[in-house]
Amino acid sequence: MTDMRIFVLLILFPMILFSCKNKEKREEKTDEEPQKQEAEIQTEETGWENIMPAVVTFDSFDGNRILESGQGVFVAQDIIVTRYTMVSQADNVIFSPMDTDEKYTCNQFIAVDRINDIILLKTENVKRNPVELFSGTAPNTAKTMYISATPGKTLQLFTGQLLNQTTVQGSKLYRISNRIRNNTFGTPVFVSNKKAIGIAFADVVSYELQSFAIPSEYISRLLEKQNEPAKSLESLRSAASEAVSAENRKIKGLVLETEMGNITIRLFNETPEYRDNFIKLVKENYYDSLLIHRVISSFGIQTGAADTRYAEEGDMVGWKGPGYTLPAHIVPGLFHKRGMIGSPRKPDTQNQRRRADGSQFYIVTGRKYFDKELDDIEEENDYKFTAEQRQAYKTIGGAPHLDGTYTIFGEVISGMEVADRIVQVETDRQWRPIEDIRLKKVRILK
Repeated sequence: MTDMRIFVLLILFPMILFSCKNKEKREEKTDEEPQKQEAEIQTEETGWENIMPAVVTFDSFDGNRILESGQGVFVAQDIIVTRYTMVSQADNVIFSPMDTDEKYTCNQFIAVDRINDIILLKTENVKRNPVELFSGTAPNTAKTMYISATPGKTLQLFTGQLLNQTTVQGSKLYRISNRIRNNTFGTPVFVSNKKAIGIAFADVVSYELQSFAIPSEYISRLLEKQNEPAKSLESLRSAASEAVSAENRKIKGLVLETEMGNITIRLFNETPEYRDNFIKLVKENYYDSLLIHRVISSFGIQTGAADTRYAEEGDMVGWKGPGYTLPAHIVPGLFHKRGMIGSPRKPDTQNQRRRADGSQFYIVTGRKYFDKELDDIEEENDYKFTAEQRQAYKTIGGAPHLDGTYTIFGEVISGMEVADRIVQVETDRQWRPIEDIRLKKVRILK
């Protein structure tokens, strides 16, 4: 009986070993197949040679220091679209269309959308026939393609599939199966009719590196501004010029148009960097359709977070700004009485210099305080209230616990009743209103 068992094992062992090896080979083949499929040169499709001159590779520079390398595409004869974050710290871009080795310099832009991470660069010395942008929403499972050129200018076409449309980092994006590498960030992604559905990048989402395309509908909206005067790339990251600052000082106020009514504010000239930054974002339409995402009954209302424009029910919001912060500027005499406007920030444990968020702001509705409460706040915060502050907090109310540590840069001049209505709405545990309330737009009063 024992001899029979040994005999059976001797027969089965080679069969099991052979089966395992075959399985390993099948698994290896499965892992390799997507790479081979993506790298395949699609010679049977024609017409891409006409698109090749519109696609550019570029390096962005701060002076002589190279910052980023990527791609973009002509969407008008003298306008290239690419990712804003790839040029946000640059003062010039050196680019080359895929059909030539010639290099050109660009140092201006027409329009920027910081929330959706796109910018329109203005070219001067070269023009190209633009690609056609896809209109509407591209269908799931559509075949997606992007092109590349070898050093010999041989055209390669990489294929994939549109998986779905999803919200990532506060923006609605197409998720695609194409493998997008760092040096191809900003490349146009096409569907079978050779229309571009957007520009590509990759990011880690849910612990997985995934590829995305920023939809063409956002590019089309920016192109509506193509006749506006070009601005220097340097202006994206520097303080406003003296001429711009002088014009901003003349602005009488701004109207916050919310879904519950209008609130008119004025910005303080005592905090010019905050005033100029706010007005710059208003002119870029940055605040349009953002949620009033934080409402606290004894404090106030807060808006300006970049991740709220496309936020859905249950999303955690309020963490994304325009890509920069502002230095603290605490002005003696400005305090958090009712109606004041300030800039939120991360807590001291994460932010020792108390730098403020680049776009978010709050309006204080507050509550009234007794002397004993103000005494306790003074002791806890090591801060001394003036007689004027005490009188204001006891009579009209405010948020005294923020004095001396948060920057104030404006005040409400009419429409506080709207803020009072908003501050009474029902919220979830994160102080987000149960029913969305949007800041529709901000209008400048000349």
